[in-house]
Amino acid sequence: MTDITRILVLGGCRSGKSSFAKQTADHMAMDKKIYLATCVPTDREMEERVKRHQEDRGPGWETIEEPIRIHETIDRICARAKVILVDCLTLWISNLLFQGKDESDIMAAVDLLLESLNRSTCPVILVSNEVGYGIVPENSLARQFRDMAGLVNQRVARAVDKVIVSMAGIPVQIKPGSGSGQGFGSVELQ
Repeated sequence: MTDITRILVLGGCRSGKSSFAKQTADHMAMDKKIYLATCVPTDREMEERVKRHQEDRGPGWETIEEPIRIHETIDRICARAKVILVDCLTLWISNLLFQGKDESDIMAAVDLLLESLNRSTCPVILVSNEVGYGIVPENSLARQFRDMAGLVNQRVARAVDKVIVSMAGIPVQIKPGSGSGQGFGSVELQ
């Protein structure tokens, strides 16, 4: 096992982030891997996605579904796990918003999550979507979601040991980076 205990894997839709997170967990442990799923399937297409994710994981994985109280689940399962993979924080944010939670409620939930990461006795890998690269959504709920996802990703990125961004299936480590400890430092243009 590695000394890196908390990893955030970011990326857009179909960027390879979940695959990379799973491969990372598979390299950390052969068994006692726990997949903490935050998805609440609400239609047939989402049910199919969940099924594909389950099939991709294979043996050695236990799945626990928890859409809201992920901090309590991490606290409860870390002693028996060799690695926990939380997929994903953006669905978790959606679940909180659909429960009527506002920014202060969600930030309080993030505080609880970060506290559980600090207490965890096993590595935890968190997956989240980077949703702020697109156009400004036309409705207020979508804008609220986009903004909350960005704020949550920033808070979690500051708290973890390592941050990976997956783009077009290529994982790029951005924390820790070279230079002064702030990402990649300066980049020379050619």
